[in-house]
Amino acid sequence: MKKAFQFSIVLFGCILLHGQLRAQTNNYDTVRVEAYITPEGDTIPQSWLPTVEVRTLQTKIASSYWKEWTRLRNAVYVTYPYAKSASKVINEVNAQLVNVKDERTRKQIIKAREKDLKKEFADKVTNLSVYQGKVLMKLINRETGNNCYEIIKEYKGGFNAGFWQAIAFVFGSNLKQPYDAKGDDREIEKFVQEVCKVYGYKG
Repeated sequence: MKKAFQFSIVLFGCILLHGQLRAQTNNYDTVRVEAYITPEGDTIPQSWLPTVEVRTLQTKIASSYWKEWTRLRNAVYVTYPYAKSASKVINEVNAQLVNVKDERTRKQIIKAREKDLKKEFADKVTNLSVYQGKVLMKLINRETGNNCYEIIKEYKGGFNAGFWQAIAFVFGSNLKQPYDAKGDDREIEKFVQEVCKVYGYKG
């Protein structure tokens, strides 16, 4: 059931390239810095201090914050390429469906593309955790301008959209969740911009 849910939320999503950063966290936060003294006047030569390591124990609040920060950052790095791929495929399907009025023909086009994508990418997508699936839904909304409920309803009908929405609730999620780059999702947006710079994605 979990795998079916995860595949449904990406609908036509497929995998191009993706990178995952894994960070190790512990009770210490170590920053290596160099310092030097600039003397007053020109007659005294510049002196360099040796490298100094400053260590301190993290508070529980700080440790919890950085743990969640790392988890979200990793999730964005893993799932953003999926969202980009989903957006690309949805645009391609939309182009195929332009001027196609016959409902049977439309369903055949959608079903054929979905079958190919499931065969090629289903195993990879279903390796995502539930948490990563939630982040992926946010990013699909960002890339397509539509939440996953709207996408499923458009291509698979209202009944299927309602069914998968119910499944999403079981996993503590919501297919209708919005994406607010300047509000609740501003941290995700920062990571998206970082991923774009690292892997050369456009916007």
